[in-house]
Amino acid sequence: MSMFEDVPVDVGVIYEGERIRKEEMQVELGGPKNEDKFELARVKKPEEIEDGKITIIGPDIKDMAEGSTHPFGAIIEVAGKQLEPELEGVIERRIHEYSNFIEGFMHLNQRYDIWMRLGKKSYKKGLNSFQYIGKVLQRLFKNELPIIEKIQVTFVTEPAKVKELHAEALKVYEARDARARGLKDEEVDRFYGCTLCQSFAPTHVCVITPQRYSNCGSISWFDGRASARVDPKGPVFEIEKGEIIDPVKGEYSGVDEVVKKKSLGEVTKVYLYTAFGYPLTSCGCFEGAAFYIPEVDGLGIVNRGFKDVTVNGLPFSTIADSTAGGRQVDGFHGISIEYMRSLKFLQADGGWNRVVWMPVSVKERVKEYIPKELENKIATESEAETVEELRIFLKAQNHPVVERWKETPAEAEIKPEAEEEASTMPVATVSTLPITAGGYKIILKDAKIFAKKVIIRAVKEEKQEKKVTR
Repeated sequence: MSMFEDVPVDVGVIYEGERIRKEEMQVELGGPKNEDKFELARVKKPEEIEDGKITIIGPDIKDMAEGSTHPFGAIIEVAGKQLEPELEGVIERRIHEYSNFIEGFMHLNQRYDIWMRLGKKSYKKGLNSFQYIGKVLQRLFKNELPIIEKIQVTFVTEPAKVKELHAEALKVYEARDARARGLKDEEVDRFYGCTLCQSFAPTHVCVITPQRYSNCGSISWFDGRASARVDPKGPVFEIEKGEIIDPVKGEYSGVDEVVKKKSLGEVTKVYLYTAFGYPLTSCGCFEGAAFYIPEVDGLGIVNRGFKDVTVNGLPFSTIADSTAGGRQVDGFHGISIEYMRSLKFLQADGGWNRVVWMPVSVKERVKEYIPKELENKIATESEAETVEELRIFLKAQNHPVVERWKETPAEAEIKPEAEEEASTMPVATVSTLPITAGGYKIILKDAKIFAKKVIIRAVKEEKQEKKVTR
């Protein structure tokens, strides 16, 4: 007899990685259109838990209009003799994995970034209540983590209640993160790895150190240690550091060996503290991304919740596509917000001296970790909306990155051979410009690029034109 016989859809690992597109969607929970969303795990005393209880505060799935989107919160409360508060982050992250076992139900991200969609096909099969989702989560948690003796689940869709509980959840996350600060990478003999998201990014192996949180922002080094202890065969595992190959870039022989094995040979080398060369891979759950801005030879930061385009004209979604999927792409690097509070943050690239732009919301969150002398020198969308405005701002503020710029040498008084050549102007002057295309990586160093005309055209448009001319 199946443990999910009373659930109207299939449940199994085969459905991990399933994507629900907008046109296939019955309802959406959380996601970029909703400011208030969260999922939270809490360890409670046995007497505080009613085992098997599922509570729904607000409209249930069957009460939601087709194609609608809703604020959403999920609270998993557990009890057990061996359970400790330090396991809350571990349990919380498993919500992502177990939710994706449900046929036609997509779960992305974590904590305050969650994004879920229920497909129309599964809804028509009868998956029309959070009661079913709660049953699946409860049974999988107890089956996979036997130390959980009692569990109750609460789903919240009533907007005002979601907003209230969201604020409380943020305080819990911050307190949890604060406990993990202070320990240094040099003070431990092992790191931890996570392959929880390989169903979405088969070659991604997250490396978690005391000074480098998981990219999703939900697993600290202490969480990794606790998870590996209670579930040795689970997705979180120990990594022996091995020899330090490069202390500045953050390359360790043990990390390289494990990442190569867990990525099936696709990733052979990892630099933990840089966005260039062999940066740590990303799945798609990262809280934010660092992106290279060649025009100023600096790095911008953008978080998942930023809805406008960044200073280089690209939205978060486009930048995220450049680093997601377990790839190593020069100048595009998935990060957690907590990593920005680390002394190892982009250490090999110059750290905060190389950061030139970020949204106001992110700057406020990490303000006390930005060196005081740089606080007013890093632009936000309020000071610079374009690269040209950014360049002017950085120069006016005397940002350290300005010292990296190589002034264009004075033009020699040589009569041009043709008037057409005289009108040609440099469109880019950079010290390092990484380009990735067609499976090849090209790095232009100390390059000055000239062009009479620059044409930017969508690939789809080109293909359509070719079809018309045939």
